[in-house]
Amino acid sequence: VYTANIDKRAMDILKVLDLKEEAKAGRVKDAIVAQYRALRARDAAMDQMFQALAQNAPGVETNRTAVLKILSQQLHAHFLSRLAAELSPEQIEQVKDKMTYNKVKVTFDAYCEIVPKLTDEEKGKILAALKQAREEAMDGGSADEKTAIFQKHKDGINAMLNANGHDVLKATTEW
Repeated sequence: VYTANIDKRAMDILKVLDLKEEAKAGRVKDAIVAQYRALRARDAAMDQMFQALAQNAPGVETNRTAVLKILSQQLHAHFLSRLAAELSPEQIEQVKDKMTYNKVKVTFDAYCEIVPKLTDEEKGKILAALKQAREEAMDGGSADEKTAIFQKHKDGINAMLNANGHDVLKATTEW
């Protein structure tokens, strides 16, 4: 079932890329599938490690986020280098967007619609924060993890906007 799911995800990404060269499409698909498998293996290893550690060190689970970040860095860099060997920067952006359910565009568009009178500078900061969220969320093992990562960054965006005189909660309610 998992193999079928990640194969479908990879094929959905390939549809967006619309690669004409079959061999290149195969290499990109292989890279995407390998990344999903590596993320799953990372999560399984972490679960096993923290379960074993928890027996002797209660509360060790609080270090999970730090360990996850460290373990993800190499996987992330390797995946992006594999994509860079085959795809343009614009196409890599498309892969990242598909892997994170297009949350950058959807969330950015929502901010622009919901919060009136955003300046170009604020829009730039929002977009930068959302792209940073996407970089982190690509390494999330589940949709819930990806959503939580984006929420953390949205909380920061909301704080920045509120500090700049916008009332995000009021704007959202009025919207």
